[in-house]
Amino acid sequence: MVIIHQYCVALVALSALQLLCHGARGAEHSSTTDHQGFVRTSGIHFLLNGRPFYINGFNAYWLMLVASDPAQREKVSSTFQQASSHGLNVVRTWAFSDGGSNHALQTSPGVYNEQMFVGLDFVISEAKKHGLYVILSLVNNYNEFGGRAQYVQWGRQHGQSALSSDDDFYRNDLVKGYYKSHVKTILTRMNTMTGTTYMNEPTILAWELMNEPHCLSDLSGSTLQSWIREMAGHVKFIDKNHLLEIGLEGFYGESVPSRKQFNPSNEIGTDFLNNNRLPDIDFATIHAYPDHWMPGSSVQAQTSFTNKWMTSHVEDAGGVLRKPLMLMEFGKSSRASGYNVAERDAFFSLVYDAIYSSARGQGAFAGGLFWQLLVDGMENLWDGYEVIFSQSPSTASLIWLQSRRISALNRSSPGLPGQ
Repeated sequence: MVIIHQYCVALVALSALQLLCHGARGAEHSSTTDHQGFVRTSGIHFLLNGRPFYINGFNAYWLMLVASDPAQREKVSSTFQQASSHGLNVVRTWAFSDGGSNHALQTSPGVYNEQMFVGLDFVISEAKKHGLYVILSLVNNYNEFGGRAQYVQWGRQHGQSALSSDDDFYRNDLVKGYYKSHVKTILTRMNTMTGTTYMNEPTILAWELMNEPHCLSDLSGSTLQSWIREMAGHVKFIDKNHLLEIGLEGFYGESVPSRKQFNPSNEIGTDFLNNNRLPDIDFATIHAYPDHWMPGSSVQAQTSFTNKWMTSHVEDAGGVLRKPLMLMEFGKSSRASGYNVAERDAFFSLVYDAIYSSARGQGAFAGGLFWQLLVDGMENLWDGYEVIFSQSPSTASLIWLQSRRISALNRSSPGLPGQ
């Protein structure tokens, strides 16, 4: 059994009153996300208004989909209100839904569903109201919501009969052109609710090139490296205001073979070090799903892996890349064999302590976003990793306690020299 660290052992003693005082908590944390300027980086630090900025956040991929129906928007508002009341300051979500669905954002190359786009406008506007920064991912590696498979299919439908693999997404000029056009459409979108173009909106913290890119046809990593270089340059040419990250899970590759010992499984055509060295990439990301990556392994083995996984990437972000590191996704599934809430809380505690320890020491580990936050009445989106505050008081308290620690760092951190 993982040992829950001292600060969260007292969870059992938390009173119902503490769990209900959300309004006061939201007020306490609102000053850390005042949106007075764009989030920047300086070396291994995020900066907000010239001061180091640390993150405690969450994933909610479904926001645009739900917000596209005005009758369902209260679920988005409620999620943001609850997130803010627990001190969370960043949300990551999808800015894509490609073909093959009545809920597609991009129904065909360059053709958009305005109702879905207005849903995304609402998400950004509502996040701003609740003091939340937003990270927007621009395409999926997987077939859900279309993804790169849909782009390749569009290419076939437009005369590119030689396309034989989803990995041609990274190689074919026509398909790459579709992606570049989508990027430009998103970045230059005028928000119908705020009147501000996305590329001029400080509420957006960063763009993500792809959710969990893989390229199994070229494990050397060169194909994906070329694509990242090209697309990062395209984003930065259009938008010099926002930060950019790749969307990597953190798998090491061929550039430093000795680091591959930390990978949970085989290579997937990515290279954490080489990919993130590119100058247009502003910060590095990892994900952590030991129960999914190491099925059947013991809790002790998963804990050992997670510790080494985080430690190796923090060392490399700080010592090699000299860029901030974000744990962009992490979670523990209730559908895994032997699951119990105490083990999930222990996993969250392990992650949160690692982030806080690094941040307190002015290290490169700048924050984490758990997967995923939902509110009551959204059972259709349950995936085993969902966190629902009303149903998970111990986990909710862990999240709030981490927010308090992060908020204290944001209030007390001095400005960096020259800022």
